[in-house]
Amino acid sequence: MDYLQLMYLHLATVVPSFFIGTVLLLIKKGTQIHKIFGRIYMILMLFTAIITLFMPATIGFTVFNHFGWIHIFSFVVLYTVPTAYFAIKKGDVKSHKRKMILLYFGALIIAGAFTFSPGRYLYGVFFG
Repeated sequence: MDYLQLMYLHLATVVPSFFIGTVLLLIKKGTQIHKIFGRIYMILMLFTAIITLFMPATIGFTVFNHFGWIHIFSFVVLYTVPTAYFAIKKGDVKSHKRKMILLYFGALIIAGAFTFSPGRYLYGVFFG
């Protein structure tokens, strides 16, 4: 896949993740709908993180001429999603909650804000 295809695939997974994540933050926890949407959210977040690992950094410092600072969020997602899942399976609600809030704000809000910086595709769409 070329960069453009990866970018569109990434957008196709991250945009629904944002909306589902927002709903999950707002609805009552522990309900059946929370569990269903939570599983979908986790799967989408894993897919989006994996997709981004194949997308080379186009702005700023890179390692191995591929990974940039933004890729840190991908690795955070790949760590956080499974540990949050296993935390809730063990009944550790506090850890699960903390990890899921970190995931939402770190990987969606903060990383998402970087996508609107000059030189990035979404910056051109909205401000170019």
